[in-house]
Amino acid sequence: MKKYHIQKYNSKNYHLWNEFVANAKNATFLFHRDFMEYHSDRFNDFSLLIFDENEILKAILPANLIDDVLYSHQGLTYGGIVINESSKLSEFIFITKLVLQFLDQNAIQKIIFKEMPSVYCNKPSDELSYLMFLLQANLIKKDVLSVIDLQTNFSFSRDRKSGVKRGINNKLIFREETNFDLFWNEILTPNLELKHETKPVHSLEEIVMLHRKFSKNIRQFNVYQNDKIVAGTTIFETDLVAHSQYISGNSDKNELGSLDFLHENLISNVFKEKKYFDFGISNENQGKNINKGLLYWKESFGARTIVQNFYEIETKNHPLLENVLI
Repeated sequence: MKKYHIQKYNSKNYHLWNEFVANAKNATFLFHRDFMEYHSDRFNDFSLLIFDENEILKAILPANLIDDVLYSHQGLTYGGIVINESSKLSEFIFITKLVLQFLDQNAIQKIIFKEMPSVYCNKPSDELSYLMFLLQANLIKKDVLSVIDLQTNFSFSRDRKSGVKRGINNKLIFREETNFDLFWNEILTPNLELKHETKPVHSLEEIVMLHRKFSKNIRQFNVYQNDKIVAGTTIFETDLVAHSQYISGNSDKNELGSLDFLHENLISNVFKEKKYFDFGISNENQGKNINKGLLYWKESFGARTIVQNFYEIETKNHPLLENVLI
């Protein structure tokens, strides 16, 4: 029998953890400890490392703990058990069983998994989805992401093309910036406060700090008219995907065509060599409703649906993985 063992993350594992993330098949820069720890004061980190009998790291689980429930980290957009390209399904089953046993023995009754959408994985990585079936997990939420496959013959709708033309006629200027202040202070934060009485997930100070650490992954693109900012988006870029983390425009965005003009430049020029462009979700009410207007806008660029599932598993169910392989 294999003699794998589990260790809770600590700062001594910093370099080992990050090296594993860099070579995993289902990881992005969001799992780097520098990204995970920008909000460490908000979460009780309970990330796990799984080693084999030769002390070789085989898997990691970015996670935080609240009472007796472990979450595949609430500060991240997606998560799960991260493995390298050489790991096969049989080993993943063994590792997952080991993790659930470990949690059960430590009086942690449940784990909440948020799946990593398939477009973010460098290789096929649906192992977790299959095991959720075996473990009789409860599906507690579904979100839909609107994603363009940039390597297919997608097309913009007549409305989007019209918006782009308005942007050109209004002499809008598209620029990448290294300064996030204008977008945060003049567009994004005021809009979120006005429309939703909320704030960006990342404060200006946090996004500036993260950009400093991940300058190739976190990028800011703004649109100007007469040297005044009128729209912008913050892109989180991974190996395969350009994702609009924040999108916002001023009150004249429809008349100016600023958001259409902005995304035409991103999709047709800046990120045309990427595999996917991800607009993110349009869901509300824990996935049970969809903002129809927002979904229409995204799909009219050629985006189509990718699903992200959220599961709740009782850790005591680990025996259900004992006789899977026959």
